[in-house]
Amino acid sequence: MAHKFSPHSVEKLLSEERYTTVRPHQFLRDCGLESGMTVADVGCGPGFFTIPASNIVGRSGLVYAIDVQEEMIRMLKRRTRRKNIVPIVSDEHRIPLSARSVDFALLAYVLHETENKLRFLKEVKRIMRKGASMVVLEWKKKREKEGPPFHERLALKEAQGLITDAGFCIEGVTSFGTSHYIISAVK
Repeated sequence: MAHKFSPHSVEKLLSEERYTTVRPHQFLRDCGLESGMTVADVGCGPGFFTIPASNIVGRSGLVYAIDVQEEMIRMLKRRTRRKNIVPIVSDEHRIPLSARSVDFALLAYVLHETENKLRFLKEVKRIMRKGASMVVLEWKKKREKEGPPFHERLALKEAQGLITDAGFCIEGVTSFGTSHYIISAVK
């Protein structure tokens, strides 16, 4: 069974150091998020990317904050009550959204945690509109103190293969700091 990030360590997800390192608002803008878009933050946790996304998409946009852990959704609800954020407790392989309902899907530090990665990616693809963007932010396959253990991390080539096998077209691959990579793909 794939390891899920523990809600008991949530302070790591919301640390000042993480905000300084990742800069979620700038990250999302750089990934192409714009006003009026409908976003799926899949594996949203306590809302590290969700709240900045809601600022960017504004009143005319919508952010579906999706997580398999009810406790993470409860933490998000305690942190914000914004009208353009829709919190959703979801099964990993069945997201309760209509097909072709989002313009932008964010999978930040979540692909390595999924049981059946290909099935999960195909489900994310199902909820995306034609031409929608997906951004996968993951830990590089290397040994380091921070982040998941080495054996749980996905090598870049493995992640690219899964994304391609799920039917996405990869548009770009970028190194993000010393520990992460970004894969941008389109449905």
